[in-house]
Amino acid sequence: MTLRAIEPEDLDVLYQIENDRSLWHVGTTNVPYSRYTLHDYLATSADDIYADRQLRLVVEDDQQQVVGMADLVHFDPQHQRAEAGIVIMQPYRRQGYALQALQLLADYALQTLHLYQLYAIVAADNEAALHLFQQAGYERQGTLRGWLRQGHQQVDAELFQCFL
Repeated sequence: MTLRAIEPEDLDVLYQIENDRSLWHVGTTNVPYSRYTLHDYLATSADDIYADRQLRLVVEDDQQQVVGMADLVHFDPQHQRAEAGIVIMQPYRRQGYALQALQLLADYALQTLHLYQLYAIVAADNEAALHLFQQAGYERQGTLRGWLRQGHQQVDAELFQCFL
């Protein structure tokens, strides 16, 4: 499995992931994105975490099939940290891709970006993601009360840290 830079050819996958309403409650978006908007994002992104303060990578299996995306967002070079995110598309879930991708993301963050830590904010009721981040070596640090909005209510989130 590999993580690679996002390419213009990934537009359809990006469109599918960004417009999957079942994922909106775990992210920061709650509106659909047009192909034009995503095409513009791909065309204008510097692919430089220092300029964009974020990095989106494509997760591929051993046959170079796209299975998801991994993100570093809220990149803070001064404090040497970033927030990690992972989305594996439905047909590829529960096959170990997310754990492998988080491990590759941590290796990249440490060896290339020289980060001190990664963190994640996970909905307290997302048992699969809670287990995933713990399995990947993240430590639960506390509960953020009413941190996320799901439907018409605020729900708690768990803050995880991974010291590299």
